[in-house]
Amino acid sequence: MKLKKALIASAGVLFVLGVAAWVNRIDIILHTPGIIANIKDPIGPHQEVPWQRGQGKAVSQSTPVSTATSSASKRKPNIIFIVTDDMGFNDISYYGGGASGTQMQTPHIDALANEGVAFLNGYAGNAICAPSRAMIMTGRYATRFGFEFTPTPPGMPLMVGMVREDKGLQTELPFIQNEGVYEDVPSYADLGMPPTEVTIAELLQSAGYYTAHIGKWHLGRNNGMGPTNQGFDDSLLMGSGLYLPVDHPDVVNSRQEFDPIDLFLWPNMRYAASFNGGPMFEPKGYITDYYTDEAIKVIENNKDRPFFLYLAHWGIHTPLQALRSDYEALAHIEDHRLRVYTAMTRAVDRSVGRVMQALKDNGLDENTLVIFTSDNGGAGYVGLPDLNKPYRGWKLTLFEGGTHVPYFAHWPKNLPQGATFDQPVSHLDLFATAAAAAGVAVPTDRKMDGVNLMPYVRGEQTGAPHEKLFWSDGGYQSVLKEGWKLQVSDLRDKKWLFDLSKDPTEQINLAAQEPEKVAELVAELQVHKAEQRAPRWPWVGALPIPIDKTLAQPITKEDDFVFWEN
Repeated sequence: MKLKKALIASAGVLFVLGVAAWVNRIDIILHTPGIIANIKDPIGPHQEVPWQRGQGKAVSQSTPVSTATSSASKRKPNIIFIVTDDMGFNDISYYGGGASGTQMQTPHIDALANEGVAFLNGYAGNAICAPSRAMIMTGRYATRFGFEFTPTPPGMPLMVGMVREDKGLQTELPFIQNEGVYEDVPSYADLGMPPTEVTIAELLQSAGYYTAHIGKWHLGRNNGMGPTNQGFDDSLLMGSGLYLPVDHPDVVNSRQEFDPIDLFLWPNMRYAASFNGGPMFEPKGYITDYYTDEAIKVIENNKDRPFFLYLAHWGIHTPLQALRSDYEALAHIEDHRLRVYTAMTRAVDRSVGRVMQALKDNGLDENTLVIFTSDNGGAGYVGLPDLNKPYRGWKLTLFEGGTHVPYFAHWPKNLPQGATFDQPVSHLDLFATAAAAAGVAVPTDRKMDGVNLMPYVRGEQTGAPHEKLFWSDGGYQSVLKEGWKLQVSDLRDKKWLFDLSKDPTEQINLAAQEPEKVAELVAELQVHKAEQRAPRWPWVGALPIPIDKTLAQPITKEDDFVFWEN
């Protein structure tokens, strides 16, 4: 059977490539990965997810099961991470009204901040999804275990470069191909976080927690890298990236013809999920709402024992697809793309509200630690200029727009309500904070980079949790130390230096005026880099990312940009 499938897949590949060579059109090539995926891994009909139902299990080897089934207020706290995808700092009304101004509010996300702690200088682990998620899961810089670049489907970086050239998109800025390394990149499912890393799920699972993952993973699937191999009892995995089938009557689509990545996504994304490594099947309904439905089932099924839920939303990542009812509720927004995007944000906000209501309905809200954040900043390739306002830059840049993200913690029993904290904190800190909440010691056999934030927000510990923070994407690196932030791009042979205490939106590059500070921070980067492992796979292409323009705006050779390696 496997041989037959392989032969069919090979024949399909040869046919498609043959047609592409004959017709010589990039559009045919763009459809190849999706065609192959449908042949090799077909999607079955919807199936119900058999989440485990628990009546409690021992929270430690010396603690009886009855402890876990006692009242929720006396048990170890439940812990929920809600991580959105590509949510900009200005996408929520708590920070300024959202990307559509005051036309759209996010009351449920805002409530997490107003009733908990808002970290005003919360930083993503990186300006792209997968390394950030690896840091959330491990509490360590992803570069410590060679997870420097984001796993992508085979050939995607090169294909994006081809699309730019063929379609004449942003060709004023150069695309760099890393010649001779393509064969050194493993298949997509083999790219990920090594199983030798200890995840927060493994740590909590060993302490008696039931652990569930829903949504995006992006940390590998094969060779012990999947969610159920990395500490999750159950995993509802995002199989691909459509929120609903493209032609579904309940969906409204917005295609970005100016974006090479978008042109790649539409023909190749599928509407799919899988459970605990099983076959692909169709989800049920709009994907953000579907994940929320399943999260509520996890809460209800495990209300009598401590649980850890990692709700990793795909929203509001492209492709832009809104639920029609959300789109129609925003008729006052005239711009179609903005209206679809805002409707997607509305769905994520609704999800947060429904999860919090489920906790209340089950008597769990007072003793549940909920941490909300985004994996990185909003993307410039969406074509909306205000996603990260007031900050410059986007996802795929180490400017504040790419790394400065919403970051809230809510735990009425043990955290102050309506508090703010303005010292820099990182995705690295979710691990240590959750471990401390559960009363579990962090690993001592490896360097840990995260900090337990609870003593700081309670006023039990003063000062900054971090003396310095680092970000790395190959030859593009950044360090933040005592308010000074340096970015270094080897491919551009350029440095940007900002004093965030006076210039938080990075308007004035002080690199030429402050050579001593540049030298000091370059030395910090070198010391940090020397402690990291070499990347587990090489970057294939370096994409130019304009700092101050979206891809919907005219790009010129005079526009400042960074190279993002992947």
